[in-house]
Amino acid sequence: MLRKLKNILHAEGCSLVVGNANKVETFRQRGVKDLLQLLHNAPQTLSGASVADKVVGKGAAALMALGGVKELYTAVISTPALELMRNSGIAVEFDTETPAIINRAGTGPCPVEALCRDCRTPEECLPLIENFVTNLPH
Repeated sequence: MLRKLKNILHAEGCSLVVGNANKVETFRQRGVKDLLQLLHNAPQTLSGASVADKVVGKGAAALMALGGVKELYTAVISTPALELMRNSGIAVEFDTETPAIINRAGTGPCPVEALCRDCRTPEECLPLIENFVTNLPH
């Protein structure tokens, strides 16, 4: 399943691909918005799922762990995200590990990664991520 999702991710230019029970869904929003929406509105989609994501920082990793994701492929993962995924028992396949995810402008750390930096558990990350996404300009 993971290979299929990886191929879809790259071929279709998605930001996120989730496979669960022979159903595959693709997503295109930036950042952690899709994962947060799935966690709140369709948690069964994440539970036991295989996921392919372009870039995974600690915030995305926390949302996947809270959702009960089984396995992940990502092109780029931060070291804190990889540690959180492994501590949550999620199998991870990746192309590149980096100390931290950089923001889109390339001027500093990803804001969600920075928010979650000192959190020890996925549960500690969730309210910080929710507040951040709620306050994004539409």
